[in-house]
Amino acid sequence: MKGIILHGGHGTRLRPLTHTGPKQLLPIANKAMSQYALEDLKTAGVTDIGIIIGDVYPEKVKEYYGDGSNFGVKITYIYQDQPKGISHAIRLCKDFIGNDKFIVYLGDNVLRKDLTDYTKKFTSSDSDAMILLCEVDDPQRFGIAELDLDNPGKIKKIVEKPKDPPSNLAVIGIYFLTPKIFDIIDNLKPSWRGEYEITEALDNLMNQGNKIEYDTVTGWWKDTGTPEDIIHANKLVLDSIGTENQFLIDTDAEIKDNIVIGKGTEISRDSFVTGPVIIGKNCSIGPAVRIGPYVSIGDNCKLQRCEIQDSIIMADCTINAKVDFSCSIIAHGSEIEDSDTPKKHQFLLGERSQIKL
Repeated sequence: MKGIILHGGHGTRLRPLTHTGPKQLLPIANKAMSQYALEDLKTAGVTDIGIIIGDVYPEKVKEYYGDGSNFGVKITYIYQDQPKGISHAIRLCKDFIGNDKFIVYLGDNVLRKDLTDYTKKFTSSDSDAMILLCEVDDPQRFGIAELDLDNPGKIKKIVEKPKDPPSNLAVIGIYFLTPKIFDIIDNLKPSWRGEYEITEALDNLMNQGNKIEYDTVTGWWKDTGTPEDIIHANKLVLDSIGTENQFLIDTDAEIKDNIVIGKGTEISRDSFVTGPVIIGKNCSIGPAVRIGPYVSIGDNCKLQRCEIQDSIIMADCTINAKVDFSCSIIAHGSEIEDSDTPKKHQFLLGERSQIKL
């Protein structure tokens, strides 16, 4: 079985964070969000992985993942010249997939439960596709599955972002497929938004008499399309620290209860960290810093005199300010300096921003 990670898209809802790189490389708990997809595939035994890259800094994706050897997988890069939808991206993988079954994983999705059980179920079945469903509060935002109440276990219809949703069961961004999907995609027409929709491809596959299974996601699933989604995903991942379901963490990091501290990081005696928190390598924390709960701090950061909650501070940032902020994302290389008037702030800063308060 092979894996596909979709790494395209412009991430317009995440600007200015995505002005300098693809959204899938934005960190959640100090790890690129698409790395969660890669690690899920690897854990499920899928190590031959294609990554779909577009025109949004593809060189940064290649720099981060390389040939995959550092992550224990083999990576093939497949270029999508325009963002024409998920089905279009899947069709580009036909030669890479060959006759194998495969898993498509959207690089901006984070799943609490790994794929092992789902993969075993699909591998041993005669299904032509399997989708994962999750109950959501806002079904108008997603592709929605309507179940056949007269035939338990079967799907009646799949619709994309319906104004009047037939259910609250969202089709999450992980698809188990066979090469039959390629012929279906070849006969698709662009939707009203100019994309080849995966929901239409799945619906057509089912309507042509092919077998589609579904399973429901336990725990949580997060589609990280907005800054608020990323901050929420960060909280969900940090909540796993110190539990049996803890996400993969660097082997040289120190874990104390629900706090992860990277190698070479120093925290002053007059600073306080309230978990769950993750702090990267070679950071200097203090004097007089208050961190947490639910904060991620990247490598090589220097923080002084600040208070931070519910936020993501990316690598190489400097904050030397008597400032208290929360629900913020501070991008790589940013600097925040002090003024004489301390107050609460909320920030959404692009890479290498500089602020004097």
